[in-house]
This record gives sequence, C-alpha cells and structure tokens, in this order.
Amino acid sequence: MAVVLAIIAVVVFLAVIILASSIRVLREYERGVIFRLGRLIAQKGPGLIFLIPIIDRMVRVDLRTVTLNIPPQEVITRDNVTARVNAVAYFRVIDPNKAIVEVENFLVATSQIAQTTLRSVLGTADLDSLLSERERLNQSLQAIIDDQTEPWGVKVTTVEIKDVEIPAQMQRAMARQAEAERERRAKIINAEGEYQAAQRLYEAAEIISRNPATLQLRYLQTLLELGSSQASTIVFPLPIDLLKPLLEATKLDGTERRPPPVQVGDGDGDGEPGLEAGAGARALTAHADDPSDRGDMNAVEAQVERAKAHHERAEAELPE
Repeated sequence: MAVVLAIIAVVVFLAVIILASSIRVLREYERGVIFRLGRLIAQKGPGLIFLIPIIDRMVRVDLRTVTLNIPPQEVITRDNVTARVNAVAYFRVIDPNKAIVEVENFLVATSQIAQTTLRSVLGTADLDSLLSERERLNQSLQAIIDDQTEPWGVKVTTVEIKDVEIPAQMQRAMARQAEAERERRAKIINAEGEYQAAQRLYEAAEIISRNPATLQLRYLQTLLELGSSQASTIVFPLPIDLLKPLLEATKLDGTERRPPPVQVGDGDGDGEPGLEAGAGARALTAHADDPSDRGDMNAVEAQVERAKAHHERAEAELPE
C-alpha cells in the first residue's frame, strides 16, 4: 500500500510540473509566437496561454518602442570634410511572426542597417547641409531604414542625428566665416541707417525751406544746447547771411577805375607812344579819385599791350 501511495504521489508531482510548464502568462505589451513541432501555428497573447507540453514552444516578442543608440560613425561628406556623427533610432515590432521568422535577431539587424544607412546618406550631403538641414536628413534616414526593415515586421518611427564632430581646424574656419558674415550684416545695417537718416534730413530740409524762420528757431535751439553743455570747447556757428554784404563789396565787376597810360615821348618813328617804367603805378595813385579817367577797358588793355611791345623792341635794339 505504501508503494502505491508513493507511485501516486510521483505521478501527481509530474502532472503538476507538466501542467505548470504548459501555462504561460503574457503581459499587455507582449505577444507569443507558437511553434508546434517546429512549425509556426499562431500568435497568441496577451493573457493566459496554454501550451502542449514538450510539443509546443513559445517565443516572447516585446511590442514596445525600442530606443537604439547608433554608435559614432566616421563620415566623409560630399565636400571632402571628415566628420564623426552619431544618431538615435526609435522602432517597434508590428508583426511578431515576421520578426521571429524572417530575421535571426531583429535588434542586431536593425542596428547594423541603421549604421550603414547613416554613413551612406550623410556621405552624399555637404557639411553645411549636415549642420543646417538636419530635419531633411532625419526624414531621409527614417524612410530608408524603415523601407529596409519592413520585411522583418519592424517599423522605424524616428531617426535623429545627435551630434556632429568636425576637426578643430574646420571649426576655426567656420568661426572666421561667421565673424565675416556678422561684419557684413553690421555694415549693411549701418548703411541702411545712414540712408534712412539722409531721407529724414532731406524731408526736414524741405520743411525748413518753406519757412526760413524755422531755421532761426533751430539755430537758437542749438545755442541753448551748447550753453547747457559742460564741455570746455564751444563751437559757435556763424550764419553765412552776415557775411554776404562783405563778400558782395569785394566783388570786381570789371568797371573799376584804372589809370590811363602815361606818354613819355613821340615814339621811335612808328607813331606809337611809349610808357615810362613805373609810370602806371604813379598814375594809379594820382588819378584814383578822378572820375574822368573811367574809359573803355578794351581800348586801355590794347594800348597797354602796344606799349609793352614797343618797350621790348626798344630794349632789343640797345647795344650790348
């Protein structure tokens, strides 16, 4: 009787072990791919799953989004600049059967295809595009990787470029370029300000020119501002209108009185009178106040020229 009870206890114990091995509990984010005698039969879950002991085998698949850190990759851009780029990819399994049957390890496969695609896509872009057009490159990476992982039941939702490392020499060159660009913008802004100021001054001049009294008011305001200044040097503007009478008084209109030439003899036979050296200056002093000496300027100048010519001939005829 004791032997029978022992056998029954062993059978019950084995039955409990077999029953326990045939029961599986899957969480909400898990699915079970069932193989019966090595053949795919179904996808089950979540909840309580019953398997045939020894015959059925289940593989758990996580459906949550996986964060894949793509290791830094050495990239040579299209303009022959070496850069070190790393990225991050987000993907999840949408078909557990394909993820288990079509690829040995979908995590490793997705990581390798992401690294290869990162090098190939960034190698076709310029350095400027790599730094300023990351959104477009991210979309291109996501589309290419997702297209290649779709047969594995894997959906790549996002790919983001994290960091771009470039050589120090290139960083200095880019810094100089940025500085030159800022100087260019500063010069353009300064020139634009000068242009706008010139326009405002032109408009102000147009308004002031309509009423000259406004210029006098502006002049008085300027004097008031100079008076309140603590500077040791004061610039006092003098209106040009005060100098107009003096300038007009000094103008020569060609009708000023000039002394006539002084005749010193009957000539040397050609009928032309001569001039005594220094007589013009004396005559200018003697006849400065004589109103009768005003004459035709053209005739006087012609007579002076003839006298000069006669004097030059006389000097040429003198003996050595």
